[in-house]
Amino acid sequence: MKTAIYVRVSTSRQAQAQTIEQQLHRLRTHMQEQGEDIVSDTIFRDDGYSGATLNRPGLDRLRDAVRAGAVGRVLVTDPDRLARNYVQLMVLLEELEHHGCQVEFLDRPMGRDPQDQLLLQIRGAVAEYERTLIAERMRRGRQMKLRAGCLLPWTRAPYGYRLDPDRPRDPVGVTVDPAEAAVIREVFARFIEDHSSLFSLAKYLRALGISSPTGRPHWSPTTLRGILTNPSYTGQVFAGRWRSRPPRSRRSATHPIGRPSDSSIPTPAEQWMPVANIPALISEEQFKQARDKLDQNQAFARRHNTRHEYLLRALVSCGVCQSGCVCRTVHPGYNYYVCRGKGDVITSRRETSCSARYAPAQQLDDLVWKDLCALLTAPEQIAQALSRAHGGGWLPQELQARREQLRKGQCGLEQQMERLTDAYLLGVIPLPEYQRRRQVADERMQGLRTQAEQLDAQAGRHMKLAGWAASAADFCQRMQSGLADADFARRRQLVELLIDRIVVTGCEVEIRYVIPLSPDGERGRFCHLRKDYFDDVAVPV
Repeated sequence: MKTAIYVRVSTSRQAQAQTIEQQLHRLRTHMQEQGEDIVSDTIFRDDGYSGATLNRPGLDRLRDAVRAGAVGRVLVTDPDRLARNYVQLMVLLEELEHHGCQVEFLDRPMGRDPQDQLLLQIRGAVAEYERTLIAERMRRGRQMKLRAGCLLPWTRAPYGYRLDPDRPRDPVGVTVDPAEAAVIREVFARFIEDHSSLFSLAKYLRALGISSPTGRPHWSPTTLRGILTNPSYTGQVFAGRWRSRPPRSRRSATHPIGRPSDSSIPTPAEQWMPVANIPALISEEQFKQARDKLDQNQAFARRHNTRHEYLLRALVSCGVCQSGCVCRTVHPGYNYYVCRGKGDVITSRRETSCSARYAPAQQLDDLVWKDLCALLTAPEQIAQALSRAHGGGWLPQELQARREQLRKGQCGLEQQMERLTDAYLLGVIPLPEYQRRRQVADERMQGLRTQAEQLDAQAGRHMKLAGWAASAADFCQRMQSGLADADFARRRQLVELLIDRIVVTGCEVEIRYVIPLSPDGERGRFCHLRKDYFDDVAVPV
């Protein structure tokens, strides 16, 4: 029975303080006392991940290894390292035990005795209570410091200011960067007096060779809007200007999902909390004039033009540069889907214009709608696709991304080993040092190979799609009625539900369909049902 150990710390500061190494030392010592040795590929760790969520890469790899039968025993220091949420802890324990894995806690070994199970449940509830209590105390402490004016609400200074490196959260240590402050004053002056737009400001700053706050040569309109709406430049720092909410859509349907992140939305100005005063770069009157002009420009923005109907609005992507396509009407009756990469350098973020052609909107709309109707009236195509998936032709996007990351990691490690060998042959490093580093690299490579094998086993389980074809056929039968006489609203509703993305590459059109396989999947768009994108609620598909 192969034994694995799991360790976790909540913050990067704890990871730097070596508290995770203390957990590893205790677990290694315990295994050595039992006469067992631990290898690197059986250590699963999460540095800087909260125990309140199950979205942790180390924990995911551990669960995959248990499902694949590669691990039969898991050793953890205490239950709150595994999860700080009582329900999640019980779910994890039940899942691991269901696959024949035994979970042991170092602080107090737990058996199958009812008293031990009761004590484990109590410890899980206490851990959840402690986490909630600590989070509330920290929130209240930050709030009191903000009200007292001794704590800044941001850890990164706005463009034009510098923080004291020894006291980065102290308002007294905020100073003005003369060069960046001159850029801020110029931005406000040109926007107010010269009636410039955000795009023209971005082009102007790029022409001057001024780098953006992130060091890039391109200034985005979003960055400039953030500067023009930041009241800190008037000398008053506010807290609570934004609040977070769960994401409502995917970043891009043609790119890997990535880690979920919340969206920020502004709060009303009357709810802002004044914190401290810092050196002012502009006057209150300039800031008000800039806000008024932004509001006026937003009211007349082209994106509010809904005179024309586009069936595939926000669903078309360019197959050449993977950018999204916008809708454009050149003349009445001449409607197109145009790649964003064909715009100027500020809009496209590309040095060269995309070579893709304009896609005629009416022809593309008719083509996609005809194909969608054919799919709904011939559900055997869906059954064939499910059959191919059962044979390995399809894998979840998250699993594909993890496989690709492992492949890149193996390639990078092989390059490191080649450079290490070259350094030894050239006499840069002695033989003992080369052998030590090569052993470490070999262990890491073996760990990556083990992870790849576990992912292959997980991919095999994802291929169990039997029974879905019947559900898809039932859905298609219910959707067939009214297709011929459907108006634009009905067509748009079906397109949003059943199409994830349309990729146009020259004369080729790729339609990525999404067929609901349960009644719950018919209630929302595909991007709202992605379990690997949204961390808060797992909606069945």
